[in-house]
Amino acid sequence: MSFEWPWQYNFPPFYTLQPNVDTRQKQLVAWCSLVLSYCRHHKLYTLDVMEAQESPLFNNKKIKRKLSVEAIQVVLEELRKKGNLEWLDKNKSRCLVMWRRPEEWGKLIYQWVSKNGMVNSVFTLYELSNGDDTEAEEFHGLEEWVLLRSLQALQTEGKAEIINMDDGKGVKFF
Repeated sequence: MSFEWPWQYNFPPFYTLQPNVDTRQKQLVAWCSLVLSYCRHHKLYTLDVMEAQESPLFNNKKIKRKLSVEAIQVVLEELRKKGNLEWLDKNKSRCLVMWRRPEEWGKLIYQWVSKNGMVNSVFTLYELSNGDDTEAEEFHGLEEWVLLRSLQALQTEGKAEIINMDDGKGVKFF
């Protein structure tokens, strides 16, 4: 399945931050939505700003327009304010993108556990994110940092406990 670009993607002014406050706010909402949709479609969890500028996400070769690094950082900072992004360095050159928040992932994982009658079961992190039983699930292939945060959210709710095992970490669901 190919990614479906929004109409703004082929609209040249979309690639220049607009000076009018209302227009800029709508533009940032559209960029934020595009970044999250694109990352979700391609299962991207980290972005390097310089690499991203050359990727199709911010660089539309068809109309020969790309968003500047400064504008990309404005968009990503907007995502950070919404809780969908964390910077990995103080230079703001790399970031973690959370197109679904850890609490949302936790809810999906717990629904799967409950639906399959696996409450009171223990799993390794590998089994959850890469096991045969989870292949059809949206959380299959989830990067470990996202998985751990999701399980921490469930632990806070009293639905799971993260445990240390001989070969790494595991989790027990309640």
